[in-house]
Amino acid sequence: MKEYLIDTHAHIDMLEAPIELTLQLMKDYGVKKAVIPSVEVSSMEKVIAAAEADENIYAMIGIYPSEAKTYTQEVEDRMIELAKNHKVKAVGEIGLDYYWDKSFVDLQKEVYVKQILLANKLNLPIVIHDREAHKDAYDLLLEYNQSSKALFHCFSGSVEFMRECVKKGWYIALGGVVTFKNAVKMKDVAREIPLDKLVLETDSPYLTPVPFRGKPNTPAYVRYVAEEIANLRQMPLNELIDITTNNAERFFEI
Repeated sequence: MKEYLIDTHAHIDMLEAPIELTLQLMKDYGVKKAVIPSVEVSSMEKVIAAAEADENIYAMIGIYPSEAKTYTQEVEDRMIELAKNHKVKAVGEIGLDYYWDKSFVDLQKEVYVKQILLANKLNLPIVIHDREAHKDAYDLLLEYNQSSKALFHCFSGSVEFMRECVKKGWYIALGGVVTFKNAVKMKDVAREIPLDKLVLETDSPYLTPVPFRGKPNTPAYVRYVAEEIANLRQMPLNELIDITTNNAERFFEI
């Protein structure tokens, strides 16, 4: 049985704390591994460098939806080169965000599709950012993804949407929001999701779980996400940790 946790989505490159302190706190909380997404051109090499600093840290390469205007053929060619690094385990975080700015939705969709196709070409999993864009994120993934495993990071959909995603074999990541008192929908998803499709995350430094809500998040706090979900499902914590850790290792091949 696996006795350690994995944070499948942590912006370690954005944390104010030195990486040594972050790694030590992870160990103190029983969190062994973490995966760092990139969001823009300049962060791809940063997250790979951070991953290379520790054997249990891994990286993703991708362009975030709000940065879609920066995606060029030159950027894609650079991603292909960076993907040769053994620490790169996924294309992410990519996707659609209709919350902040809907003025370039068509371009977001175009870049999302290009990165789905790139992940297929690179034989890497896809990690999806989907904010208020559930239908388009789902439909485009269904239409264009041919061979890559897929994970909806920081899932914010309904139980019904979750069920449609897992029917397709896609994974769901839940984070600190599930610990919020008023997060009724996410608590319902946590209770109902098939455990073989669940992984855990923090999205550090954002979305800090209770009891540290309002303070900067850190990968160590994924333990509070695990505790809340185990409590909601009325199951032993060590069993939930074992299952979600195995899922993360299988998805990212780490």
